[in-house]
Amino acid sequence: MRNTIYYRVFGLILIAFILSSCANKKPIDNAKQYPVMSVTLQSTQLFKDYAATLKSQQTVEIRPKITGYIEKIMVDEGAYVKKGQLLFRLNSNDLQATVRSAEAQVKVAEADLNTAKINVSTTKPLVEKNIVSKYDLESVESAFKAREAQLAQAQANLENAKANLQYTYITSPANGVIGTIPYRVGSLVGTTSAEPLTVVSSSGKMYAYFSLNEKDYLNLLQGLHGKSTQEKLAKLPAVSLILADKSLYGQNGNIETASGLVDQQSGAVIMRATFPNSEGRLLSGGSGSVRIPQYVNSCIIIPQKAVFELQDKYFVFIVGQDNKVKDVEIKVLIGNLKDSYIVTDGLQVGDKIVLDGINSLRAGVKIVPKLTEVKNLSENSSSVNQANK
Repeated sequence: MRNTIYYRVFGLILIAFILSSCANKKPIDNAKQYPVMSVTLQSTQLFKDYAATLKSQQTVEIRPKITGYIEKIMVDEGAYVKKGQLLFRLNSNDLQATVRSAEAQVKVAEADLNTAKINVSTTKPLVEKNIVSKYDLESVESAFKAREAQLAQAQANLENAKANLQYTYITSPANGVIGTIPYRVGSLVGTTSAEPLTVVSSSGKMYAYFSLNEKDYLNLLQGLHGKSTQEKLAKLPAVSLILADKSLYGQNGNIETASGLVDQQSGAVIMRATFPNSEGRLLSGGSGSVRIPQYVNSCIIIPQKAVFELQDKYFVFIVGQDNKVKDVEIKVLIGNLKDSYIVTDGLQVGDKIVLDGINSLRAGVKIVPKLTEVKNLSENSSSVNQANK
């Protein structure tokens, strides 16, 4: 009986103690810690690449001016040649014979002219002495003029024959690179041949042709000063050339011209950038991409991991004064930044946004913000950096 009373008293004391402990205990705060960043203004550079086709500043088809057999090919395909350098030599045997024949004709004409001249000089005194009539003098003077014409014709034939002989030596009209040579020694070529002997592409400068859609074209010229399109294009920054192997060409170029119309089928405007090519590294007919830089000053840049997408819209979580988060829609400019977006609307300087773990958040949730310093948000993507090496 005594033990029973003891256990009852002990139980009452234990219950009173538990109730007293629960009454004094503070409510548990379940808020989790999340890294946040404070929005600031930064500057960066974006790039946009456009597929381009390379064409030399001057491409000349080499064609013979006369018909003949190729006697010798003086250059090889792909060789660099200078203006005036001998490329081909045609067989000249027949033309040399023609020159010799023309020279003989000139000598005959000169002899005939001398004879006619003598006739005139001997007839004039006879006319003066009334030994022969004036008609005879007129006759020999006419013969003299005819011999003069014959000599001029013979001399012209000689010059033409010499010119044709000179045409057997085919030289380069410009500095450049030799294209393919479809003919070989012994081939009969002429002015009516289907293919040229070769093509010489000048290598001093190279044109890169690319196209922009109408929207990009208008954005490119926006804010540029100038009375004409040409003057506005001159204000553009230098552009880069990405080669077919994704490497960056060592020299920058400039956009010089744009077509005066928009293609009705493609909706594109054809542009032309010019790049120096003193080393001949760029080849006519090659491909690449023209990279146009865009400088963005005093902009808001945030990491991509802080952004979530919903129905083609972009959102971030902003931390309020009470440490509760709310989702805010933002507008972003997607460029070539490394893991970052440029925000064009929706955020202000000083806003605090959640950097990581946003998949576990929802609007109204209270968090423990941990201010984190974020660096290199303006760094370009690895593909751009690789191209710039």
